Amino acid sequence: MVATVQANTLDTGRAAPRERRSWTGWRFVGPFMAVFAVVFLAPIAYAIYLSFFRTQLVGGTAFVGLDNYVKALTDPLLWASVGRVALFLVVQVPIMLFLALLVALAIDSGRLYGTSFFRISVFLPYAVPAVVATLMWGFMYGSQFGLVGSVNDALGWSLPDPLSPGLVLASIGNIVTWEFVGYNMLILYSALRVVSPSLYEAAEMDGASQLRIVWSIKLPALRGALVIATIFSIIGSFQLFNEPSILQVLAPNSITTSYTPNLYAFSLSFAGQQFNYSATVAIVMGVITMIVAYVVQLRGMRKGA
Repeated sequence: MVATVQANTLDTGRAAPRERRSWTGWRFVGPFMAVFAVVFLAPIAYAIYLSFFRTQLVGGTAFVGLDNYVKALTDPLLWASVGRVALFLVVQVPIMLFLALLVALAIDSGRLYGTSFFRISVFLPYAVPAVVATLMWGFMYGSQFGLVGSVNDALGWSLPDPLSPGLVLASIGNIVTWEFVGYNMLILYSALRVVSPSLYEAAEMDGASQLRIVWSIKLPALRGALVIATIFSIIGSFQLFNEPSILQVLAPNSITTSYTPNLYAFSLSFAGQQFNYSATVAIVMGVITMIVAYVVQLRGMRKGA
């Protein structure tokens, strides 16, 4: 009997610390989980909830099931905007990452004069808010009042209008590239700094040229960082909003309210008062972005295996 009581007491004494440790972990994670649920999960859940309803002048708000999703999947304006950002992604992202890679390799080579100043100079555009950067470039693009117009007037040239329908997407790509080359450069440069210098020394002792070192050591070491930078760039391309939204004031004939999916959802919600369909467009674009990013990540990790 005494032995049984002592055994139960020992068991209780051992169980209590385990229970306290488990609750201690939740106390640390709890604040983050609460904020995560409020600012991330709750808006997504509410958007999904809105997407199953439709508000009409006659009849008010009614449950329509998947009708909004059927409408979105057959909406030519939505898919035209998706095709536009897909073209933007295919052309702009490789150019931006290639420039970021060149800059990162140049800085890491140790042969560049004023490395610290050059690194800060390349990264500095990322510190400029997107609104300010777009306004600045929009002024330079102006054919009537900006830099392009001033050059035409001063030299008698006839430079094409960067905000024309055929060039406005390339102009937006130039702004985004200017903004984010430094950001991606920092990701790639940080990955290069992790590589052990002994690998470079061994390669040089074996007679490898700098080009061979880049190809055989640096580029394989950058594979994971390139995958991350590519995924971030894909997400940013599908979320393209600030640049076309601001340039729309300067080029209303070139940038429509459905120029990008995010701009289309914004126009539906705040200009057209179609909150339910706007939420549906947002959910559809979120799923598309997630699928494309996952496929790129899967292929990148498979190549790295």
